[in-house]
Amino acid sequence: AQMVESGGGLVQPGGSLRLSCATSGFSFGIYYMYWIRQAPGKELEWISEINPSGVNTFTADSVKGRFTASRDNAKKTLYLQMNSLKPEDTAQYYCAQDRRGTSRGQGTLVTVSS
Repeated sequence: AQMVESGGGLVQPGGSLRLSCATSGFSFGIYYMYWIRQAPGKELEWISEINPSGVNTFTADSVKGRFTASRDNAKKTLYLQMNSLKPEDTAQYYCAQDRRGTSRGQGTLVTVSS
């Protein structure tokens, strides 16, 4: 399985970013998919998951109401729309096949700073 995240960067507090995760090598459309992140000096943190059809999503309290996961099964791609970003959202963001991040991509860095 391969997962390649993109879309990270430097953004000011209150700004928005949309992350993408292009996948290959597995049947994307039948898997729950996950977004997790790791802030500097901290452990991996689960932030969102989405069911195979994309109808149901579950989001951590820390980002609820600001972050939204979605997917395009035809493109085998996972997305994370991030709004109202805060400095504490600064982290390496990964898409993963499991909540613990055992199988994940290389990540994309999001830095929220003025």
